[in-house]
Amino acid sequence: MNTTWIVSANASRARFFSQEQPSDQLEEINDMINDAGRQRMLETSESDKRGPTSGTKSIHNTGGPTPNKLYEPPTTPDVHEAELFARDITGFLQKAHQEGRFQQLTLVVSPQFLGMLRKLLPAELESVVKLEINKDYTQFSPAQLRDQVQAHMGKG
Repeated sequence: MNTTWIVSANASRARFFSQEQPSDQLEEINDMINDAGRQRMLETSESDKRGPTSGTKSIHNTGGPTPNKLYEPPTTPDVHEAELFARDITGFLQKAHQEGRFQQLTLVVSPQFLGMLRKLLPAELESVVKLEINKDYTQFSPAQLRDQVQAHMGKG
């Protein structure tokens, strides 16, 4: 058996499909939703909001002793939630791969989220990725997604 999983994802949603042969229909096996990623910035809690000078290179108005102050790179709550979601996705994939549920992986992921996901993929998963498509097709039907994957495979 040479099962391929196709992951269609963005920072808010990840859909997982299984396929035995490229001509087979896609079977949806999981649909993960990142509820926190869907929240608007204004809906985040007050403690998650950053002041105008936090996360910048400025040492002025940071409220602490400046020489020993650690630099905190700028990270907004939505980026942080997207990173957590990417970790959830890679964890799910890693466990499924270790269980032998798939042998090949196709990633169909929105461009910004694909970069984040790539950074978190362990080597064992990187080695089974056979195709990457940097598009957001999370709203596509399984048949539409399969057609897009087949079209991209034809280019390669």
